[in-house]
Amino acid sequence: MRKITSLTLVLAGIIEIITSIVLYILPSGRVAYWADYRLFGLSKTQWGDIHITVGTLLLAAAVLHLYYNWKPMMSYIKNRAKELAPFNRSFNVALLLTLYVTIGTLFSLPPMNYIVQLGTYFTDTANVRYGEPPYGHAELSSLKMFCSKMHLDLTQVMELLPKKGIKVEDANTTVLNIAQKHNLSPQQLYEIMKTAAPVKEKQAAIFPDAPLPGFGTKTIKSICESYNLPLQKILNTLQEAGFAADEDDTVKEIGVRYNSNPMAVFEIIKNAANELYNNNKS
Repeated sequence: MRKITSLTLVLAGIIEIITSIVLYILPSGRVAYWADYRLFGLSKTQWGDIHITVGTLLLAAAVLHLYYNWKPMMSYIKNRAKELAPFNRSFNVALLLTLYVTIGTLFSLPPMNYIVQLGTYFTDTANVRYGEPPYGHAELSSLKMFCSKMHLDLTQVMELLPKKGIKVEDANTTVLNIAQKHNLSPQQLYEIMKTAAPVKEKQAAIFPDAPLPGFGTKTIKSICESYNLPLQKILNTLQEAGFAADEDDTVKEIGVRYNSNPMAVFEIIKNAANELYNNNKS
């Protein structure tokens, strides 16, 4: 049993390392679900499930390993007189190292901050590459609701999708179910829908009450273009609020630069946008 425990600990540890690396570089959940992202044939959900279950196995093996090696472990915190001396040199070094990594992560100390920033870079890069959903959990919307939100003519979609080889019997079926039945991602289905049906005339873009998915990765220039806002006015407003920025800076970059958060930047832009909209109405 001792050998089985040790081998299980090693093998489970290897799998945990692999799943940790995979989850570290994968796009965020909303993008992974929208693009039906898969690595080695497994979805992000499946990778996450493996990480949790094998992690539980690793924990159980670690407890058993500690049980079978209790005497050697206790010897590490004993002095030469075979007396318990938990705060010896080895224990102190291990304790300080663990505390530094744990607490240092909370205070963005190196090298933990670099690890976190690198993970954010991988995620943001993947998000841009595979594309953000038009809104949160768009893939779970019924076709009827999705068309309404995306200003697509539902009747035209229902008539023209079959011509693309996609059969839809009920408009209340979710976008995800339709896509999966035809071996497509929700994102690919949407691209087909955009070409299959004319887009209704959109209403003037209104700045959202809450940041949409991926808002933090958008540049100030792209935000202004999306919501028809004067770029220089928004830049000046940010500067007056203590967030000097360039047009190519992302919301997240501005927040990090000034030890703030993307939500604070969002609220400044939102207030400026609402003021501009109100002035245009009057």
